[in-house]
Amino acid sequence: MFTSVAGRTVVVTGGSKGIGKGIARVFATAGANVVLSGRDVVAAATTAQELDELGDGAVSFVLADVASAADNARLARTVAERHGGVDVVCANAGISPSAPLATMTEADIDEVLGTNVKGAILTVQAFLPALVASGRGRVILTSSITGPITGYPGWSHYGASKAAMLGFMRTAAVELARDRVTVNAVLPGSVRTEGLDELGADYLSSMEAAIPLRRLGEVDEIGHAALFLASDEASYITGQALVVDGGQILPESPAALQGS
Repeated sequence: MFTSVAGRTVVVTGGSKGIGKGIARVFATAGANVVLSGRDVVAAATTAQELDELGDGAVSFVLADVASAADNARLARTVAERHGGVDVVCANAGISPSAPLATMTEADIDEVLGTNVKGAILTVQAFLPALVASGRGRVILTSSITGPITGYPGWSHYGASKAAMLGFMRTAAVELARDRVTVNAVLPGSVRTEGLDELGADYLSSMEAAIPLRRLGEVDEIGHAALFLASDEASYITGQALVVDGGQILPESPAALQGS
């Protein structure tokens, strides 16, 4: 139904686990060349090897910290050396440590905003020449419903970072439109990732009960949203935030879901 992305080159930061791995898996299955980055060499190498078997494209990794301009520049050079250019940049890397506002430290704030906001900006900057040269460049940010739409105790710095990503997205979309580079974001709700089962069945049940579709999202479902935004068919969509949350933000109170 859609133009194939086979043979195109896709970068996924934070692609070794969680939502990033789901995004990388969807693009790899679709035949794209995927380069994932991360800070854990074992996790990144294992994921790259696993995903390399899924499609006709090549999957590899680069050890990099998105909060470092030098690391992003090296990542961009390495991708160019391996594939000659890049068509899609999924700025997905992010962290979500919890800290109450009353006891949050300056270091806590710097760490979250440094990775989630500065990291996304630096990544996009590093790949700008390649995205423009592609002629069909796509930037896809992984934001969240937390911050832009909802709030959650302990995540004021995280929520601020995810809302800030959308501010960056809108201006970047305007600036890059002349070069036919689109900039969009995916806003996941509650998604099943590694380690979630450790929270216990009762906690998972309470999460699912708050979602109209009565289940958590899967990481590949976020990947499919990213794949759509990267497609030729989405070439007229830019500066937009796509919520993928099973309806989580819709009920105005828990009572709205009773009996549904």
